[in-house]
Amino acid sequence: MTEIVAMDIGGTNARFALATLVPGQAPQLSPPIKLRAADYPTLAAAFAEFAERAGRPLPRRAALAVACPVDGDILKLTNSPWVLRKSTLPAQLGLDELVILNDFAAVTQAVPHLAAGDLVHLCGPGTGLPATGTISVIGPGTGLGVGLLVRARIDGRVHDLVVPTEGGHLDFAPCDAIEDMLLARLRGRYGRVSIERVCSGPGLVNIYEALAHAEGSPVPLLDDQELWPVAIDGSNPLAAAALLRFCAALGCATGNLALAHLAGAVVLAGGIPPRILPQLQASGFAARFRAKGRFEGLMDAIPVHACIHPDPGLLGAAAAFAAAAK
Repeated sequence: MTEIVAMDIGGTNARFALATLVPGQAPQLSPPIKLRAADYPTLAAAFAEFAERAGRPLPRRAALAVACPVDGDILKLTNSPWVLRKSTLPAQLGLDELVILNDFAAVTQAVPHLAAGDLVHLCGPGTGLPATGTISVIGPGTGLGVGLLVRARIDGRVHDLVVPTEGGHLDFAPCDAIEDMLLARLRGRYGRVSIERVCSGPGLVNIYEALAHAEGSPVPLLDDQELWPVAIDGSNPLAAAALLRFCAALGCATGNLALAHLAGAVVLAGGIPPRILPQLQASGFAARFRAKGRFEGLMDAIPVHACIHPDPGLLGAAAAFAAAAK
């Protein structure tokens, strides 16, 4: 049995937990502590806060999931001002051993360890995850994470290979006249427009403003933190309409990625899907996911599930440490 610190550092929040690793079992997490990254100047400062709240000496081994590519020594988080240096980080945190991986690679690493109750069926066959083949893992949150899990049978045993990707930064592909207009507006603002500009937390604001423009309606400026609650509860009708549009665009992008991966299943992870399950199930998500022309039959055979595990990034970071120790 081994105990480590698991860390999941995203654009908005820094999550910490103690993880117990037992060979052949899923990692067991202590109740996580979530800190707003903006409240701390550095990861070391947030780590010190976690150590104080833990109220006990921390293990000197850790796994760190971060929201950026992890090649090279300097890590610049995609949606956060924090900059990390891999070569000096263990000493800054008082660690003897540190495994570092992309945050969405960690979420993907968690998928084999999810219990049946951690998955909610959205569309396609009501089956679980395939024993072999590819699983697309797609996560709208502060950004849009995309990972690929390859389950290969080798010498009679199934081996799980996690392939990190930056698929959330593929080009946004509009599917109707409203999305054509949305793309034109975003292109004027950003130049190139990625899927993440639409299918992420801040993307809801872009859709909301585009719908208001299409209707010729003046709307109060809202940031995504203000907009999501009123979109989900329906108290702002235009925001609720934007949320349905968000779900449809996410269905299109998810289907594109699943088709590219020739996925045997899809898992929607990230912070947003658990909050919008009714909208995902009632919107055009499933129809857009399937609408791939001659490949509609293939798409209809792909089970799509939403992950409702509260901390898949922490779970996956701990699982990655266990895998690296083998």
